[in-house]
Amino acid sequence: MIYFKLPFDERLLSTDEKNIKNAVNFFSYNSLDHISFTGDIVEIDASEFDHTSITNEDLISDSTDSSAETKEEYCETLQKVIEVIKDNHLPKLVYSRRKIFKGFTHIDYKESFKNVCESYPNAFRYLFNDGKNAWMGAFSEVLGKFNKKTHEFETMALAGTLPVSEEWSEKEIEEQKPVTTYIQDILKSYSDNVQQSETYDHISGNIKHLRTDFKTSIKPEVLDKIIQELHPTPAVCGIPKDFCNENIRKYEKFPREFYAGYIKVETEESILYFVNLRCARLYKDSVHLFVGGGITAQSDPEKEWRETELKSEAILKNLVIF
Repeated sequence: MIYFKLPFDERLLSTDEKNIKNAVNFFSYNSLDHISFTGDIVEIDASEFDHTSITNEDLISDSTDSSAETKEEYCETLQKVIEVIKDNHLPKLVYSRRKIFKGFTHIDYKESFKNVCESYPNAFRYLFNDGKNAWMGAFSEVLGKFNKKTHEFETMALAGTLPVSEEWSEKEIEEQKPVTTYIQDILKSYSDNVQQSETYDHISGNIKHLRTDFKTSIKPEVLDKIIQELHPTPAVCGIPKDFCNENIRKYEKFPREFYAGYIKVETEESILYFVNLRCARLYKDSVHLFVGGGITAQSDPEKEWRETELKSEAILKNLVIF
C-alpha cells in the first residue's frame, strides 16, 4: 500500500498493482535495498481514502532495541566529527541521528498523512506500508527530473538550514557552495550547456534552505548513471563522498535505512527522483524520526542539536496521537 502526492499537486495518487511495471521505487541510502510499488499510477478519490484502514495494528512491532542519542551524547560525538573535518580540511560532512518517539496508545496515520500533505504543499509527500516497512515523509529536494519528450534534466543544490525568521550566516553560505560546485561538475561532464540559477531561499514549513537550480539536456541512456553519480549528494553525505561515508559509518549510531536515500517515480511524461529526508519509520509501538545536518569546521554542536530538533518537527508536529 502506498499513497503519495507530487509537489504542488493535491491529487492523491497510488499504484494499481495490475502489472509488473515499477511505478514508485524507494532506494536506501547505501543503495543496497529498495522497495518497489508496481502497476500504473492512479488517482484515489478522497472518500475512498477516508474509508481506508491505516492503523497501528497494520504495522510491525519495533524490535530494533534502539535508543536515541541524548543531547550530551550527540554533542560529544559531533565534536569528534568537527575535529575530523578540521584535521582533513573537509568542506562538509553530514551527521544524522534518530529521534525515537514512544509512549502512545494509538496514532491516526491517515489523519497524520493529511496533516503532512497540508503542511508541505511543495514537497513529495508519501505514506507506505509493504508489510515489513512502513514510512511517512515529505521533502522538496529534487535529485533529478527528466522530461521523456524533450530530454531536459533538472536538479537542485539544497543546503543550509535556518528558521524562516533568521538571517543566513557565513556557516550556511559556505555549506551550500560545495554542494553547488559538486552538482555543476557532474552535469558538465554530460552536457556542454548547463544553466544555473542564482542562489535563493527555499521555504519548507518552519525552516528555510539555500537553493540553486540546474537545467540541461541529456541523452536518456545516461540518466541512471547521472543519478548514481549525484547520489548521495553533499547535502546528505559530504565531500569527498567516499571519505565522508566512511566516517558516517564510524560515528553515526544507527543505519540510515531509507533515510537520505531517494525515491524514483515514473509517470507517462517524466521520471522524477526525490531525496528522502524529512521522514520517519513507523512501528506499532514507536516512531523513528531521522534528522541530520551539514557539519562544517564552523559548526557549533549546541546549534546543530537545535537544528535537528527543528527538523524533527516536520513529521512530529503532524502526528495525530492518542
